[in-house]
Amino acid sequence: MNNKKIRVAITHGDTNGIGYEVILKTFADPAMLEICTPIIYGSPKVAAYHRKMLELTTSFSIIDRAEDAQEDRVNLIAVIGEETKVDIGQSSKEAGEAALKALDRAMTDFRSDLYDVLVTAPINKDNIQSDLFHFKGHTEYIENSVGDGNKSLMILLNERLRVALVTTHLPIKDIAEAITEEAIISKATIFHKSLKRDFRISNPRLAILALNPHAGDNGVIGNEEKDIIIPAINKLEENGIQAFRPYAAVGFFASEAYRAFDGVLAMYHDQGLAPFKTIACDDGVNYTAGLPIVRTSPDHGTAYDIAGKGIASENSFRQAIYTAIDIFRNRAEYDEPMENPLPKIYHEKRDESEKVRFAIPKPKDQFKRQDKKKIEE
Repeated sequence: MNNKKIRVAITHGDTNGIGYEVILKTFADPAMLEICTPIIYGSPKVAAYHRKMLELTTSFSIIDRAEDAQEDRVNLIAVIGEETKVDIGQSSKEAGEAALKALDRAMTDFRSDLYDVLVTAPINKDNIQSDLFHFKGHTEYIENSVGDGNKSLMILLNERLRVALVTTHLPIKDIAEAITEEAIISKATIFHKSLKRDFRISNPRLAILALNPHAGDNGVIGNEEKDIIIPAINKLEENGIQAFRPYAAVGFFASEAYRAFDGVLAMYHDQGLAPFKTIACDDGVNYTAGLPIVRTSPDHGTAYDIAGKGIASENSFRQAIYTAIDIFRNRAEYDEPMENPLPKIYHEKRDESEKVRFAIPKPKDQFKRQDKKKIEE
């Protein structure tokens, strides 16, 4: 790779939330400009309003096009009109429209290869809805816009834990029907590929969570584990992917069993996000895997309740930038030898010793232990 600074596109999100606060606080540190060239898709007027209200000193340069971005500066492209009204801490249709215009322009510029990675500030999933945006969040919108037919995977991560989801923004009543063998295999396969390419883990180990309490207790509390999840795990193993159990979610996180794995596949949104956010505190990052674009975001929302008060932490947003840069570089390093691979002069024989070495006891063995109650409660 060359030494050119990575160009980080940033969409300003909901203009009434904490998006501008975390953006401006992040780039108040001059060291950030030593590692990347930020290009904010937003509004000079709205940015200046937030900066003055919060008594921040971050400066920015207004540009017309992404290709005009200069290194060692915070570059800002005006994507909305000067008349946009800011109503701090309140949801408004105008704020949703402003968020969508930034996203739309960023998608257009990605297709023209005008930046390297995308970091999105939080949106309000309600006020952004329109004839042009009928998605349940960033993930679905970006997949539809620049996915090129690839399926995305939501991964929540920090230095200690990576959690991916089989289902994302679904009502609880619809989750069980959406948990299919095919869905689990598809998401686990994307996860496995991402861990290898985006995080440079050569032989990833995946923990698969159960759907029901106590992992179904052999059908007493549900049959999804026996009928769907375990067969999916068996097929993943046949495909060369190290996938284990299903684990009861409560005991799995309470006992810190996640430390033995490179990734955890949860069945639904809150099953994965609730423990992740408890563990991650304020350094969690949301990453959209499986797509041509590298997109990350902080793992918090618009936070209307603290908007304009100057107390929002920028740590998660900063970590989102670091993560996007790391993934971009990892992909480049992974892809380079793949473009011109050396011809094989012998046939490799698969070595199962790695799986055996890291294998976790199967349910029937582990349930016999005296600490069964501690693990499964």
